Amino acid sequence: MLKFNMKDFSFDIGKRTYVMGILNITPDSFSDGGRYYNLDDAVKHAHYIEDAGADILDIGAQSTRPGHTPVTPEEEIRRFENLLKEIRGSINIPISIDTYYPKAAAAALELGASIINDVSGKINSEMASVVKQSGAGWILMHNGNPPSDIVKSVHDELVSMAAAAEALGIDSSHICLDPGIGFGKDDYMQNIELVRRTGEVRPDGYAYLVGLSRKRFVGEATGVIIADQRDIGTAVANTAAIMGGADIIRVHNVEYGVQTARMADLLYRCDDGGKNG
Repeated sequence: MLKFNMKDFSFDIGKRTYVMGILNITPDSFSDGGRYYNLDDAVKHAHYIEDAGADILDIGAQSTRPGHTPVTPEEEIRRFENLLKEIRGSINIPISIDTYYPKAAAAALELGASIINDVSGKINSEMASVVKQSGAGWILMHNGNPPSDIVKSVHDELVSMAAAAEALGIDSSHICLDPGIGFGKDDYMQNIELVRRTGEVRPDGYAYLVGLSRKRFVGEATGVIIADQRDIGTAVANTAAIMGGADIIRVHNVEYGVQTARMADLLYRCDDGGKNG
């Protein structure tokens, strides 16, 4: 069976859908910026995410919303280090850190993270070295607006990125691919197409993550302007992604995400909705 391996954790891929719960510790994220910037609030929400049934806790210390102002790796570390120190040993699910900085990635992994969620859209040899030495999982995301057929272009670029990572010594079982919904894809129908045709976009042989929670294309499709009111549209789109073969869904509303995954698994993937594994 296909695996996604990340330090001390391993997921069986294809058995059920896994839920990644989002914790943004930023002042400016598009959906919940500032809500968990305070350490006590962040710690409480981290435990809520696990208690609500998430399989992965994904921590973002830098906003990736369109037009954001990048921060330094030192600032990312400053934002996440106290949180990781506080929850290390009390969170029993893999912790993922959103970063494209090798320095921040190495610091997070030393503090207990197991996955690097890299939105750069590029293969960085220094990052590959950090991942290889730690045994972490590496999420590689497509970032950009392809000039031609969106489905074929994203699929082919993901295959190339995975091959480049493997050439740098990363085993395929430590790689997870992400089509980068909303990253550089300004036409909302491009994002709809990537979700609708998940089965064609998803390369064989790797775990596959879809992160579409509350994104602008969901709002454009449903007419819902306020980001944190887009959970129903998010659930429907995630169901379509799971039907197409998504292995991990990344969500803000963990309770909705868990229910979505279990119901979609029962309908499209397994006999028990993932309850037994």
